[in-house]
Amino acid sequence: MSNDEITLAAGDAEVVLAPGNGGRVRSLRIGGTELLRQGERFGCFPMAPWCGRVRDGRFRNGGTVQQMPLNAPPHAIHGTVRDGVWRVARAEPAEAVLTYDLVAPWPYAGRVTQLAALTEDALTLTMSVETYDDSFPAQIGWHPWFHRSLGGDDVRIDFDPAWQEERGDDHLPTGNRVDPKPGPWDDCFGMPGGVDVTLTWPGQLELKVSSREEWVVVYDEQREAVCVEPQTGPPDGLNTLPRLVTPIEPLEAMTTWTWRRL
Repeated sequence: MSNDEITLAAGDAEVVLAPGNGGRVRSLRIGGTELLRQGERFGCFPMAPWCGRVRDGRFRNGGTVQQMPLNAPPHAIHGTVRDGVWRVARAEPAEAVLTYDLVAPWPYAGRVTQLAALTEDALTLTMSVETYDDSFPAQIGWHPWFHRSLGGDDVRIDFDPAWQEERGDDHLPTGNRVDPKPGPWDDCFGMPGGVDVTLTWPGQLELKVSSREEWVVVYDEQREAVCVEPQTGPPDGLNTLPRLVTPIEPLEAMTTWTWRRL
């Protein structure tokens, strides 16, 4: 099937997927109001086969050290699939499946699959990485850019993490867990009971980002947008908390955004 944009609709909710631009959710409109920052780098892109920064772009798989391009010098950031063209495996009025076969610079064969399912009040994104060849460490997650304002007051971010990953001068976790600090943030937080973050645009809309994963990066240092990024491990997790994808065990994750009008 082609990689032209796909529109999903349910009730007054509309989602546009862009397989040709990294498999991202390009748009989420509720009652005609756009929630995601627009532009080819924005929307909500899948992060795979890693999330956030990898220190010096290097990670180890057994005795082999692999080097990724330094696209956020001196580190590598956000994986490779956001730069690729995805294939449309299935497209229905409110649900679509996209796939991406891992290629160089990622050194291992594998496939990333993303399912987007829309209802009147929720969008669920499910992603997996699988291999039928060599095993490799991986991470997956999502990087949405939500508008800071929908035309009224700025969004409020509410969540209750168990800890914050202490961030070093190099923007990577030091390995120390500290009590959560007030924002602004470009930080990773631990939520062992699952990611549960509520965005409230006062008087307009409430949107809850949830996931069974226990890691979330919150980034609100830009004027235009705020990011709430559920993921399967912390930044530099390929090195500090590797999750191994094997021929018999894929890596899978899910996030659901649920909204209601205020």
